Amino acid sequence: MATLPLLASAHSAVTFEDVFTIHSLDPEGKKYDRVSRLFARSHAFDMDLVLDFHCEIFPLREGETVTVVLAKSLQKGLYEEPEEKKELASWRVDGPVGLEEYFDYVCYGKVYRFDEGVGEKVTAYISFGGLLMTLSGSYRNMGTVTVGAYTYLLVRRTLLT
Repeated sequence: MATLPLLASAHSAVTFEDVFTIHSLDPEGKKYDRVSRLFARSHAFDMDLVLDFHCEIFPLREGETVTVVLAKSLQKGLYEEPEEKKELASWRVDGPVGLEEYFDYVCYGKVYRFDEGVGEKVTAYISFGGLLMTLSGSYRNMGTVTVGAYTYLLVRRTLLT
């Protein structure tokens, strides 16, 4: 398994990052056309992810592995892009390359609820214009995710070595 750089720091825009394996998809239980819900488990931090996503723009399959990042802004800061995308040219003619250039799927939303569970387990609820996400796990891994904060969700397919 590939190692993860720990990127969430005081100087970084990244507030959370982990690699998840999709263990199931629920295309039938959806409220909107072209939206599916995925259920995934992380590799490094034992987190659970439930995410509504636009399945025509970003089709996914069970068993696929994705990197999920939450960030306060799209400025690169201390984020280091994966080797295979370092030579990627910006789609913007007049602007710098931001974090979005290294991901396949990007959304902007707001943390609207944060529930304490049993022991160290907490759950963050984030809405991306009606597409919902829940992230559950140890509070130690989500210390910088706060209620009322606006956040970017960045997702890319990951090849584990």
